[in-house]
Amino acid sequence: MGHIYIKDIQFAAESKIEDGILYVNKEAVEAVALEDEHIKSVSFDIARPGESVRITPVKDVIEPRVKVEGRGGVFPGVINKVDTVGEGKTYALKGMAVVTAGKIVGFQEGIIDMTGVGAQYTPFSKTLNLVMVCEPVDNIKQHDYEKAVRFAGFRVAVYLGELARDLTPDETKVYETYGVMEGKEKFPDLPRVAYVQMLQSQGLLHDTYVYGVDAKKTLSTLMTPTEIMDGAIVSGNCVSACDKNPTYVHENNPVIHDLFEEHGKTINFVCHILTNENVYLADKMRSSDWTAKLCRFLDLDAVIVSQEGFGNPDTDLIMNTKKIEAEGVKTVIITDEYAGRDGKSQSLADSDPAADAVVTGGNANELIHLPKLDKVIGTLDYVNVIAGASDKTLQEDGSLEVEIQCMTGATNETGFNVLSAR
Repeated sequence: MGHIYIKDIQFAAESKIEDGILYVNKEAVEAVALEDEHIKSVSFDIARPGESVRITPVKDVIEPRVKVEGRGGVFPGVINKVDTVGEGKTYALKGMAVVTAGKIVGFQEGIIDMTGVGAQYTPFSKTLNLVMVCEPVDNIKQHDYEKAVRFAGFRVAVYLGELARDLTPDETKVYETYGVMEGKEKFPDLPRVAYVQMLQSQGLLHDTYVYGVDAKKTLSTLMTPTEIMDGAIVSGNCVSACDKNPTYVHENNPVIHDLFEEHGKTINFVCHILTNENVYLADKMRSSDWTAKLCRFLDLDAVIVSQEGFGNPDTDLIMNTKKIEAEGVKTVIITDEYAGRDGKSQSLADSDPAADAVVTGGNANELIHLPKLDKVIGTLDYVNVIAGASDKTLQEDGSLEVEIQCMTGATNETGFNVLSAR
């Protein structure tokens, strides 16, 4: 991975990257966004850390990347043709993101505040954001509009990533993966650890795509951990803003990066296991059965299991944990909590004694007060109806009273806390 650090974004006559500045030609990116006939118009704006700016309703956040060596291209099966990625060399524009916004699709869109209290609860208050607000054509179906905006964001991100193709990265990081037997021979005395990632896939507008395929149409499967760095997994879902993994988070999955930091030192990071989250009980049982089977088949010692979404997916989380533990593989689960605004409700909709090692992102129901900011990119027209809000969210003075779950990519501001049920 070659990292090219962006210090600022400016609109200019020519799109280019020079001395750490990303110069963007508005007409060029507008043309890229408007390639889809479902988008009537698009406008671009820039939001910088510390500015008195609120972005809402946020749909996705994407880090621009370009593949300069190796098979395939970024976002395979979505923007580039289907090919196995995860090898070679990829450049990423660090410190910035493409943020898509526009008329509300589902009620679970998000907010990014670039300053103030809200900035503490979203990682994207720290990135330079090129925000694109899309206006759909009249009488469009919700899922068609969601897809149009999602793809427009990917196209713009690819356009910007291409500007870095011939540059020299400011920093290069190498991630090395091995075959199952190769890794066992190389690290015979290290515990064999994998990452089980549960992907949101519970119905229309609750979608995650793997190589362009909706995850609900898949069974649990294996990937090398580097494939996500080329955009093999992208977001297409409208669950609560704090619960959805924007595409940026998939590209920079912190669990994978942290496991790589220990790979060959304290653990043998064997692989990345993908599983979905389902609506019907039989599908939940099938997917969790396959996940546990893969863990046993690979002779793993331990796994980290992460969850996307809440409520119904809590059952998938606990099913995976129980069955993996039953195979003799230790589990640590990562989740958030919905414990009510007073913190006294049951945090998860399901539980089991096997789930005795938990990492929590905090209580998403906690109320926060967001002061009025000087500028809104997008619109506040829907802020009273997004998940975590109420008909009293928008105050007369322009401030907002919302739950943390409204913040895009939110976690507890103090970071993760390790709990033990024992």
